[in-house]
Amino acid sequence: MEEQAMEQQSIKVLLVDDHEMVRIGLAAVLDTEDGIEVVGEASTGQEGIRLAQAYKPDIVLMDLVMEGMDGVETTKQVLDIHPDCKVIVLTSYIDDSKMYPVIEAGAFSYLLKTSRAGEIADAIRAAARGQSVLESQVAAKMMNRLRTPKKPQKKALHEELTEREMDVLHRLAQGKSNQDIADELFIGIKTVKYHITNIFNKLEVEDRTQAAIYAHKNGIAE
Repeated sequence: MEEQAMEQQSIKVLLVDDHEMVRIGLAAVLDTEDGIEVVGEASTGQEGIRLAQAYKPDIVLMDLVMEGMDGVETTKQVLDIHPDCKVIVLTSYIDDSKMYPVIEAGAFSYLLKTSRAGEIADAIRAAARGQSVLESQVAAKMMNRLRTPKKPQKKALHEELTEREMDVLHRLAQGKSNQDIADELFIGIKTVKYHITNIFNKLEVEDRTQAAIYAHKNGIAE
């Protein structure tokens, strides 16, 4: 009985798009679909956030490129205030600079505005059931990105230093002389000089000043 009651409830949809004709067309089409109710229309991201807070929609159809606040930031803020809703991106863009940020912001599905009305309605119903729908070109891009092996992150230069070299660099960055370093570490002057030569080579610097600057920039001097 509970499942039947849920099925009978209309899926509340909020439209967020700065093109009036797009909103009018979407609202007209979706209002003819069984079980889907357009509860509000917003022409800006700020208005979309306000209406999402007021109407608590199940689904937000989100444009990406809008004047003022774009779809990425609007998606973040809508989900902050209403985390239970599902954001379906409906856009003309599939370039990486727009696609990945909005997905990372929490977008649930991603469709193009060339999608047929029935496809949009089906995506809304699928999202209400907890199923994501991705435009085929978007899915292909994401799969290719996952298949591409990530380049290993290059180690910071100071990670190549030994523990003793780090001790010497720490004191060098504090402006201590070779003799001071030798006294504090209980090693000879020649040993200090040997370590400093290694430090210069590993940090790719030419003198004590450059080594000290590197140490301060990387939090080694504190």
